[in-house]
Amino acid sequence: MIKTTEQTSNYKDLEKMDLSELLVNINQEDQTVPMAVNKVIPQLKTLVEQVVKRMSKGGRLFYIGAGTSGRLGIVDASECPPTFGVPHDWVIGIIAGGDTAIRKAVEFAEDSTTQAWKDLQSYDINTLDTVIGIAASGSTPYVVSALKKSRQEGILTACITCNQGSPLAAEATHPIEVIVGPEFVTGSSRMKAGTAQKLVLNMVSTAVMIQLGRIRGNKMVDMQLSNNKLWERGIKMLMEELSVSATEARQLLTEHHSVRKALKFVRHGN
Repeated sequence: MIKTTEQTSNYKDLEKMDLSELLVNINQEDQTVPMAVNKVIPQLKTLVEQVVKRMSKGGRLFYIGAGTSGRLGIVDASECPPTFGVPHDWVIGIIAGGDTAIRKAVEFAEDSTTQAWKDLQSYDINTLDTVIGIAASGSTPYVVSALKKSRQEGILTACITCNQGSPLAAEATHPIEVIVGPEFVTGSSRMKAGTAQKLVLNMVSTAVMIQLGRIRGNKMVDMQLSNNKLWERGIKMLMEELSVSATEARQLLTEHHSVRKALKFVRHGN
């Protein structure tokens, strides 16, 4: 059976298209992705419930992948601390080939069937943790082996893939199969499949963090104040929440280094 991600593009003679036609057609294909994601929301709900249950007891969330999929997991994991003010070891991204592979492909790293478990063990992984394998094809040996061993060790497993009935899904307690169809460029799964994976990762991490209380109203009150833009955003939050001037808000933020802590101090005095 031919994998959906390897099926021939619906478009022919791409090199003969003019630039406007190329861009319009790519955009038209991209518009189908959110609807494919919409179909897996029930499965995502079940997964997030289980992740929240474990993380509330001290568990962690691991993303593991190779190539584009691995990089997407690392991006999502790396954005959780500054966005939600959580420790760097709450959400961990692992890529086949190690940090070098974030920028440059590491030959045959994705073909290993033993390295993934070693990479997970380096974090002292345990049964409170969750491992989400990310692979558009659903057949990457590095990722499949990670889920297989994790499941054998009693660890909750999930996957994000763009093919149905894959070896990866067979090893996942919670398989998330987002079927986006053939790519605009045949087999280029960094396109629609990559977009689908990014959307799903956004949904998982954001929903988990909201459920864990890391958002107030619709604001990132626990964000790390690591640049001027975020300082200004924090000041604006305090001005709106407390009806104070920009000067007063800046002073509160300077004293407490956190929007949440500043709000708590003003409202509760500690």
